[in-house]
Amino acid sequence: MTGMPCPVRCGPRWRMAAAALGALLLVSPSVTLDAQGPARSSTAQLPTIESHTQGMQAIPGFFPLYWDASGGRLWMEISRLDEEVLYARGLASGLGSNDIGLDRGRLMGSRIVEFERVGPRILMVQPNYQYRALSDNAAEVKAVRDAFARSVLWGFDVAAESGNRVLVDMTGFLVRDDANMAQSLRPGTYRLDERRSSIYMPMTMGFPQNTEMEVELTYVQQPGGGGGGGGGAFEGVGNVAASGEAASLRMHHSFVQLPDDGYTPRVYDPRSGYGAFSFQDYAVGLHEPMTKRYIRRHRLEKVDPSAPVSDAVEPIVYYLDPGAPEPVRTALLEGARWWNDAYEAIGYRNAFRVEILPEGASSHDIRYNVINWVHRSTRGWSTGGSVTDPRTGEIIKGVVTLGSLRVRQDYLLAEGLLSPYLEGDEVLQEIADFALARVAQLSAHEIGHTIGLGHNFYYSDIGWISVMDYPHPWVTLSADGTLDISRAYNDGLGAWDSVAVAYGYQDFPEGTDEEAALKRILDEAWDRDVRYLTNQDMTAHPRVHQWANGADPAVELNRMMDVRRVALDRFGERAIRNGMPLALMEEVLVPLYLHHRYQVEATASALGGQDYVYAMRGDSRTPFTRVPAQAQRAALQALLRTLDPAELSLPPSVVNGLPPRPTGFGANRELFPRFTGSTFDVVSPAMVAADWTVANILDPQRAARMVEQAAVDPSLPGLGEVLDQVLDATFGARVANPYQAEVARGIQRMALQRVMMLSASAPMPQVRALAGLRLDRWMERLEEEEAGMGEADLAHRMLLVRDLERFLDDGELPTGPGMSVPEAPPGAPIGQPAPSWLGTWWTGGMEAIGGGFVDDLWHTDPWADAGVYDTGWYDRRW
Repeated sequence: MTGMPCPVRCGPRWRMAAAALGALLLVSPSVTLDAQGPARSSTAQLPTIESHTQGMQAIPGFFPLYWDASGGRLWMEISRLDEEVLYARGLASGLGSNDIGLDRGRLMGSRIVEFERVGPRILMVQPNYQYRALSDNAAEVKAVRDAFARSVLWGFDVAAESGNRVLVDMTGFLVRDDANMAQSLRPGTYRLDERRSSIYMPMTMGFPQNTEMEVELTYVQQPGGGGGGGGGAFEGVGNVAASGEAASLRMHHSFVQLPDDGYTPRVYDPRSGYGAFSFQDYAVGLHEPMTKRYIRRHRLEKVDPSAPVSDAVEPIVYYLDPGAPEPVRTALLEGARWWNDAYEAIGYRNAFRVEILPEGASSHDIRYNVINWVHRSTRGWSTGGSVTDPRTGEIIKGVVTLGSLRVRQDYLLAEGLLSPYLEGDEVLQEIADFALARVAQLSAHEIGHTIGLGHNFYYSDIGWISVMDYPHPWVTLSADGTLDISRAYNDGLGAWDSVAVAYGYQDFPEGTDEEAALKRILDEAWDRDVRYLTNQDMTAHPRVHQWANGADPAVELNRMMDVRRVALDRFGERAIRNGMPLALMEEVLVPLYLHHRYQVEATASALGGQDYVYAMRGDSRTPFTRVPAQAQRAALQALLRTLDPAELSLPPSVVNGLPPRPTGFGANRELFPRFTGSTFDVVSPAMVAADWTVANILDPQRAARMVEQAAVDPSLPGLGEVLDQVLDATFGARVANPYQAEVARGIQRMALQRVMMLSASAPMPQVRALAGLRLDRWMERLEEEEAGMGEADLAHRMLLVRDLERFLDDGELPTGPGMSVPEAPPGAPIGQPAPSWLGTWWTGGMEAIGGGFVDDLWHTDPWADAGVYDTGWYDRRW
């Protein structure tokens, strides 16, 4: 009360009376607050816990539970008042829709809480660990604690008590939409129906250090809220739930004893490859930064710290979902166990193990690091997340979620590359090995996130260096013209992975200068060109890329185009099995046709690019160098090759052999867009691929970098030069036949529209100016009718001129009815809206055709971690 503004009645006597009243209201157990009137006294003595729970099922544990079967209520005994514990929750069963994203095993948040008694109530309170004062001065600590709000998350009525133990009803706390899942369910409007929701007793249990509770929540569609299906390409509740009328999901809740204070945080270094845990320390000296950063990692200690090789006091053990079938299960175990090699290299014996999750155990039980094998109706992402102690950054539990359809899409990739079915009914081990090798790598990758590691997309002089990369399959062209996929994916960890584990988990003898020892680990790796660069570096660094290969991405793009061309030329009905509709060749065609998709993105990063490092003052390293002019121009030429009509033309087996889709096999988002209705469009795939290339070349930020680099060093290619080469190449391309000529016109349309978009919306004025100048010049050129020009070319040019006039006069982009820019089959991100073209020829429901493009991904920012206690790098693959 004394801290409130006090315009009237602020004398000492009033303040004393107000303080006394406040203390009485907040502390006295014999007084309760009545929302309808003044405080009133309790009239009855509370029963004992023993008498209140008589006849109930007792579940002993960290917080003992009591199940009232007749009333359908769950009670919890609290004796740990004013003691911090970890509270975590997650989905125990999923919806099955990738677009909505409510998957089995998903973490739904964790936090430190404590229970405080205030009269007849128990408050569940979250302290504020974002702001601290690490000081021996109690007043200094209190000043910071009182400056930033804590959060009272829930209030429970005390129903019974025995000594210092109290009993509260958990049912209302559990049976509620605390994760706001109703907002995610669509189309239409859903709300939680408490009458159809209940405690789920099979997974409600107690253990000495954790108490586990589960509840089934039923969400009901509201009248007038729209249909329960997806509509178009979107995968809604009605597509996956037993009925779109109601979807029932299970939420798991855990109260867990926090780790002891024996864990020692390790200082974060951005070059180390770890995610950062941070907070503000208001007690540091003026010469120190207030933000304290430490890495997230598991606790690992040697039984014998003096021994070169020792068992671990407590090994890191991951448990694989027993629902993963063979041979996938073996591949997942194999890939997960690669990490033990890195721990052995730093002196641990069997410190990292992978076992099968025990029967009856919950994947949300805090005692288990888990690898979940999750099913969805369409291909989706895989994730690696963790529950972390917000006080120290110690990882308490790792949670891996692997989408089960991933392996099927990799199988599809191999079918497209090889067209292997000569007879039509072969079962080929070569293809199975290809897909399983990728799944093993995926298992290792996601576990890497849960031991603290971020993506490493750096391609070294020594080659591929990390399972924390997104690998594109290494496919080679043999001398006899066949394609070799036997070495598509690496078997085992990369050089960087061992370095990262050493940085995070190496123990040092007493008296070691840890800072110097950790720096030495990174310096020695640097000398071998084993470095760390991640997602944020992909667009500007020529060696940082995903789903791409090569220290020189332009060289690899040319090689990849050779592989793609060979595979396309032999593509046909041998890509599918006997008895399948020929129209399903398109599913196999899409990933093959876009085989070069992310190598294009990697190559474009050389334009205006910089070869840089996370430089630190005093490390004597050059912070960055600009990509040499010769390398930038070589990259541009490789990119222009991908705009050649001959490269983008489909083979006769597709042009003349891919029929419309039969009934029962309707359109889906995995297919190419089309102008042609139900029949396959042989031109729009070229427009999709061309637009991808030009969009990467003319990315607004990249365009701005090209303007600036030419200003600093005129020998480097500027934006004007690059614009001229793109337009000259597309409008000057040679064609061999009328089909290639039509493809060329589609490519020209895409190139010119991308220049219009750059001119209209680039943030940098000079970028807009240079793009606008090229549009003026090209309108003049296109208005000049050339002798002998055919009707198709003349019509094409006239339309371009009209579109240019509208744009230059009114700023109107050519986005009228239909598709001006055909939308590519899904890459990143997940959950994009249904393509506009789909509604024009939708003849059937969404089909679960499985898997995920090798080039599909999305990544959330793991570094924005202030106050975030669950961390995860989300490798989103359709």
